[in-house]
Amino acid sequence: MTYRGMTVEMITIKGDKGDPISAYVAKPAGAGPFPAVVLVHHLPGWSELYIEMTRKFAHNGYIAICANLYERAGQGNPDDVAAKVRAEGGVPDAQVIGDTEAAVKWARAQANHNGKVGIFGSCSGGRHAFLYACHKSDVDACVDLWGGRVVMTPEELNAKTPTSPIELTKNLSCPLLGLFGNEDRAPSPEQVDQHEAELKKHGKNYEFHRYDGAGHGFFYYHRPLYRVEAALDGWGKVFGFFGKHLAR
Repeated sequence: MTYRGMTVEMITIKGDKGDPISAYVAKPAGAGPFPAVVLVHHLPGWSELYIEMTRKFAHNGYIAICANLYERAGQGNPDDVAAKVRAEGGVPDAQVIGDTEAAVKWARAQANHNGKVGIFGSCSGGRHAFLYACHKSDVDACVDLWGGRVVMTPEELNAKTPTSPIELTKNLSCPLLGLFGNEDRAPSPEQVDQHEAELKKHGKNYEFHRYDGAGHGFFYYHRPLYRVEAALDGWGKVFGFFGKHLAR
């Protein structure tokens, strides 16, 4: 069922260490109760694409929230802010977890919420979504779209990213959906294989789908990376997965 009516607004939530951060929220029209989805944006930032995807989830019957994880880097054009964040080596994993926890708490506090929350992210956001689901137990399903650096070399570890997420697989607290392009290099098919082996080893509930002829970011219709058939199938997988795990 799709919900033609929705309400959208900008709110402020208390992020990591109590810092105020902006979030874009969209709610379907109707009494509900509705499941919720927390979107974790990618390294291009708190972009128009993620604002649109927040509305897409509301259109499909989810309370949706996307927090600005780059708020502390300043306001203005998302591309400029993201460039600054990239130059500074990204944002700390712990800070993203704190900010995301605030978004999950907001979702759970909504009067017409059904008690179930999914987490969704692509690229760095996919990595962060998986990382969150390994650190916290307050989400019911996790979607990782081509999250790079889930498998990290010792040389890639630093104060902001102190742990390779694959090392935390044993702590994954909910079912996981992963979508990957076989032409991607971050993550490469070999890294996806490595992650899948670790999920199997720990008996985790997961499903991975891989697409030939697709690379990184194949949902991104505004870029040459877009692969329409893979994207349409992938969105079907996302909504099928969330429908299965977040319905009451």
